[in-house]
Amino acid sequence: MATISVCMIVKNEEEKLRDCLESLKEIADEIIVVDTGSIDKTKEIAGIYTDRIYDFKWTGSFSDARNYAFSLATCDYIYSADADEVIDGENIKKFLMLKQVIDLDIDIVQMYYCNQLSNNTIYSFDRELRPKLYKRIREWKWESSIHEEVRRVPVIYDSDIEIIHNPGAGHGSRDLAVFESMIERGEELSPRLLEIYCKELIIAGKQENFILATDYFATLCEQEELQGDMAYRIFTMAAISKKKAGDLTDFMKYALRAAAGQLMTSELCYELGDYYEALGDINEAVMWYYNAANETSAYMDIKYEKKLPLEKLETFDSHGICSYNT
Repeated sequence: MATISVCMIVKNEEEKLRDCLESLKEIADEIIVVDTGSIDKTKEIAGIYTDRIYDFKWTGSFSDARNYAFSLATCDYIYSADADEVIDGENIKKFLMLKQVIDLDIDIVQMYYCNQLSNNTIYSFDRELRPKLYKRIREWKWESSIHEEVRRVPVIYDSDIEIIHNPGAGHGSRDLAVFESMIERGEELSPRLLEIYCKELIIAGKQENFILATDYFATLCEQEELQGDMAYRIFTMAAISKKKAGDLTDFMKYALRAAAGQLMTSELCYELGDYYEALGDINEAVMWYYNAANETSAYMDIKYEKKLPLEKLETFDSHGICSYNT
């Protein structure tokens, strides 16, 4: 039977941690909790379940903290857990069965991350496979009878185990602060991180976050290699960040550039509708809300594709202000 190290990084998680560890105690052969600066009862609660509690000075990088936690593991596999996750009884049974039968050639086990739509997260789907269980020591193996080569791609197994994600309060402000520090230091955001940054801004950003983002997205708009989904996101965010910062001239400039480049998104159409509604030009506002709901796609927040613009259109229609077929 495979053994499992549960590795966690935590900070001020007294409200969630007990439920998480209670659900993990049956599957774990060891539980490692790395605390990055709690001032509540987090470590006291962790101490009920494990004596493997370590302090880690926060560096501004979640990867640094997770790497430290992983370095302390001693079992066959490492389960990477967050304090706002819970595994229910049925899925605990599946996990215990997995421990019994897992082929030790498997490097990564993916599990279903669930309950996303119940919280204000950056995800527009409720259930997705995520890598959660990692082989601690990966062996290098040669493959093929001739022209042999070392297997470099990990062996991944997609399980049917479900993990309930219940964060309560969102982490948007915390995550945005990290992104802003990275940008201030001149660190280049990978396409994946840039996508997440755009989504966090749209969903959780406050005016000060958009003000800090204006120059960043304006600079990205000048890159000649922009293409695909990223081009849609960058021009949308350049326009919206200017609008949120109160610079309506540049808001229209980037909105027009997006339109000229056929890069309109539901988010940008909605913001144009909001702009014209504020001016009192309801016919123009309705046109842009219609485009948000029917002619474009959302690239950051799915609510802008149907829910929000349709609510606007229905409100106008119910008040007899203006009607538009949707």
